[in-house]
Amino acid sequence: MGYDITAYGAKGDGKTLDTKAIQAAIDACHAAGGGRVVVPEGRVYRSGTLILRSNVELHLEHAAVIRASNDLNDLNGLGLMKEIPKGLAVPSFDSCEYDGNPFLYFIYAKDAENVAITGTGSIDGNEEIFHGKVTPYHIEGSFYPRCPLLCLINVEKLTIRDVTLTNSAYWTTHMVGCRDVLIDGIRILNSVIMTNCDGIDPDHCQNVRIANCYIRGADDGIVFKNTEANTQYGPCENILVTGCSIVSTSAAFKFGTETVSEFSNITVENCNIMSGTNRGISLQLRDGGNIFDVTFENININTTLTRKPYWWGDAEPIAVTAVKRHADSPVGTIRNVQFRNINCHGENGILICGDTDENGMGTGNIDGLLFDNIHVTLEKHSDEPWATYDLRPTVDGGILSEPHHGFFARHAGRITLRGCHFAADPSAEQLAGSLISCDDCDVVRE
Repeated sequence: MGYDITAYGAKGDGKTLDTKAIQAAIDACHAAGGGRVVVPEGRVYRSGTLILRSNVELHLEHAAVIRASNDLNDLNGLGLMKEIPKGLAVPSFDSCEYDGNPFLYFIYAKDAENVAITGTGSIDGNEEIFHGKVTPYHIEGSFYPRCPLLCLINVEKLTIRDVTLTNSAYWTTHMVGCRDVLIDGIRILNSVIMTNCDGIDPDHCQNVRIANCYIRGADDGIVFKNTEANTQYGPCENILVTGCSIVSTSAAFKFGTETVSEFSNITVENCNIMSGTNRGISLQLRDGGNIFDVTFENININTTLTRKPYWWGDAEPIAVTAVKRHADSPVGTIRNVQFRNINCHGENGILICGDTDENGMGTGNIDGLLFDNIHVTLEKHSDEPWATYDLRPTVDGGILSEPHHGFFARHAGRITLRGCHFAADPSAEQLAGSLISCDDCDVVRE
């Protein structure tokens, strides 16, 4: 049975606040046992916080738009914001620690089952109302954390299909403790200079499939997280990502940096990371937890250096780092991670960096990495200098002065390079360091 939101009073004129009408349709659908809430085609519906319920499908017809209200108070539907924050003490690229709990919400669900968001319409986060300092290369948020576009907590059987998610000013799709998740064929279209607007963030989630998505934005594309405030939901595990195309001003795929629990049994395959991306694949272990039994395969990666200091990363196609966030931080281990059949073109090579003991020697907390049939070609695309590697966030500032290499590894255990090729294009030959540079590692070439 369909529940048309205009039958509950929604105007769809782009001006009227339709929150109450849309919520009334959702609540009526849920009370009747479930069904489809229809957002009719070709109209713009302004809204504040919407709460999805069990057994409800929110269906946006073609060219239908649900756009966030211009008034931040309308996004305070849970009453958690006591007053609008007065800006940032430091820029978010210097400090953006986040426990996983925002206080503003747009599309929200918690403790629900059988929830779906579908259709060829759009959900628009109205990013501009969250702008702080604006430069040609970076838009800082007016406060932190801001409002996620979708925040879905402890949902069993979650489906997001075909919709366009756009203009998010913070994490676009934050899934916390969700199980049996299917995300298929969606578009995420965000600003490429708006900070913190991640694409898809599975946080303490299990049994997730993400397929056939196109993601564009500043900050990371698909990010596996284990935030501190949500440890009760267990590890991040049993996840498949396939057939996705991503361009990101930060990393296309990232683990972390929030890593208080385990990450395991995760596969990323058959994906394209497109030119303009600052970092391809990044495993950033900072807060304990462990990353193991992970595979990346059949991926094309193109990277371009972006402006410092706004964005973490130095155009590494693959970066695996496990270092302390603070002096007393537990770090955890990265082990049994495989990279297979990956083509890399861009302004840096592979980075591996583990933790060290009081004598400056590696602790072996990165171990058992396999690079099989990896091709790395260094190419110069931008006017940014080739002189650093970026380990942020970490205790000592995180910028390591070092020429760019095809493969650069420090303080790690066993690393196998099988059938790998590293080269420098003529545009990069005079700028690059040695193609392979390893120290305090057990590297085997086959």
